[in-house]
Amino acid sequence: MNNIIGMLVTAIYMGMILVSSKVFEKNGKEASRKYIHIMLSNWWIIAMIFFDNWIWASILPFAFVFINYFSYKFNIIKVMERDENDENKDSLGTVYYAISLFILAVATFGIINNPAIGLCGIIVMGYGDGLAAVVGQAVKSKEFIINGNKKSVAGCLAMFLVTFIIVVGYLTYVESSAVFIKSVLVAAVMTIVEAISKKGTDNITVPLITSLIMFFIG
Repeated sequence: MNNIIGMLVTAIYMGMILVSSKVFEKNGKEASRKYIHIMLSNWWIIAMIFFDNWIWASILPFAFVFINYFSYKFNIIKVMERDENDENKDSLGTVYYAISLFILAVATFGIINNPAIGLCGIIVMGYGDGLAAVVGQAVKSKEFIINGNKKSVAGCLAMFLVTFIIVVGYLTYVESSAVFIKSVLVAAVMTIVEAISKKGTDNITVPLITSLIMFFIG
C-alpha cells in the first residue's frame, strides 16, 4: 500500500513543481529550469519514505527517460526546455537526469540496499550543480573556460561548498572517520567533475561518481 501512496505523492509533488516553476519562468527560462532541477532532486526523499524495493523506486525514473526525451525533441514540457537560441540547446541534460535516477534507484534500492548513498549523489547533483549555475549568474566573478565549458569562480565555489555540506552530513550520519578531510576531497573532485562535464553530462557524472565514492568511503 505504501508503494501506491508513494506513486500518488510523487505525481502530486511533480505536478506542484511544474506549476510553481511558472513563477520562476518570469525571470527567464533558465530560472525555471534550475528551479525544476533542484526541486526534483528532493523526490529521492519521497522514494526512501514510501518505496520498499528497486522496482517501485525505478518505475517513474524509467518512464521519465522517455518523457524527457520526447519533451526535448518536441518541446512538450516547455518550462524545463531551453530556448531555441540557447547555445546548449542540443544538451540532453534532462534525459541524463532521469537516467541517473533510474540507475541509482536500481543500484541503491536494490543491489546494495542503501538508498541513502543514492540520496547523497542525487542531492549533490540537484543542489550542488543547480546552485552553482544560479550563483555563477548572480554573483560577478572571474570566468574561465575548462574543457569547452564557461565557468565562474563563484559558481565553482558554490558547487564545492554545497557538496562539502552534503558529504559532511552523510559521513557524519554513517559515523565515518576523517569526515572533514574526506568531505574536502570529495567536494574538490566533484567540483572538477561538474566543471569538465559537457552538454548536460554532469547530470550523470556528478550523481553516479558521488554515490560511488560514498559507497567506498562511507
